[in-house]
Amino acid sequence: MPVNGRVGALCGVLLLALAGCNKQAGRGGNAATATGDIVVGEYASLSGTKADFGITTTNGVALAADKINAAGGLLGRKIVLKKEDDQGDASQVGTVVTRFVTGDRVDCVIGEVASKLSKRAAPICQKAKTPMITPSSTNPEVTRIGDYIFRACFTDPFQGGVLARFALTTLHAKRAAVLRDVSNDYSVGLADFFVREFKRQGGVITVDKSCSEGDDNFRPQLTAIAASKPDVILAPVYYREIALIARQAKETGVKAPLLGGDGWDSPNVLELAGGALDGCYMSNHYSEAQGGPIIQKFVADYQAKFHTKPNALAALGYDAMNMYAEAVKRAGSADKAKVRDELAATRGFKGVTGTITMDADRNAVKDAVILQAKGGRFVYVATVKPVGGAEPAGK
Repeated sequence: MPVNGRVGALCGVLLLALAGCNKQAGRGGNAATATGDIVVGEYASLSGTKADFGITTTNGVALAADKINAAGGLLGRKIVLKKEDDQGDASQVGTVVTRFVTGDRVDCVIGEVASKLSKRAAPICQKAKTPMITPSSTNPEVTRIGDYIFRACFTDPFQGGVLARFALTTLHAKRAAVLRDVSNDYSVGLADFFVREFKRQGGVITVDKSCSEGDDNFRPQLTAIAASKPDVILAPVYYREIALIARQAKETGVKAPLLGGDGWDSPNVLELAGGALDGCYMSNHYSEAQGGPIIQKFVADYQAKFHTKPNALAALGYDAMNMYAEAVKRAGSADKAKVRDELAATRGFKGVTGTITMDADRNAVKDAVILQAKGGRFVYVATVKPVGGAEPAGK
């Protein structure tokens, strides 16, 4: 090849290499030259038994991304949301999240709802030094996996304490029974923290029974619970199981109200329960009844886009996306390390689910609400602040 030809070929190779570098910079690479899309990977159970969780969360994340893009994007760059269905399966989570961080080279990962699934994904994101924000995994072990792992929700030590104090001081319960899902990290953790706080404040646990996700018959456990004569029954399970438990509790003559956490929150839970949850209580992340312009705007925008009212999981998905966006703005870059630092420094973020401040372990310190099922809907009862014996500590 003539010398000029060699020079031309060499220049071509150099140009291609430079183009490749610029492309990588646009995918969370060199912040000083970053251009192109900001890519966020969101994984959720869009099918399977927990699909209500995944669909509403994904809707919230997508709504936030759409609004950010409509306002000009982040630092003039468009957010591209890559959504993947993990089918509620831990093995699928590993495949999906590995593809996000190694193939798609996403700038941030959002997910999961279920703590068990977030615990599967978090080591992958931590190893890749890619920020991961779980909207609603409340088990405290999730963020302990590493310093790139964050959550937009409160944790089970706080939520368990909230439920215990509510049972003792508002419902004047002295005796509580527990029905926990031993296959579910969320359920086991929430039950443990409730029991600890309830007993610490002088309450008695009459019986502590087990079930597993996917069970259909809870009558043996409910019969034993009824015989122990509790004032309240803690059932920190997911929406499918609580609907069946509530129906069967009525059939077996259980009189004590059921208590549960945010795992009950599904647009379909009250319909599935057929009125059997009336008079029962749950802790949750927000209520439309709290009002305020941020909540009102979110509810109106969500209804306009999806033609249904949002639940708390939708609100948490929305908050998680916006928390990431605010961190990028403060960092002036989508550089992963800089965004990680800004996420950790989050103070007083005004979200739909409340004012969020990150603690030293990257957990959202924020209020909880108590809701009661009444007349086919959940009505707002009270707001509980993160203070006192139930404050999240060391999580």
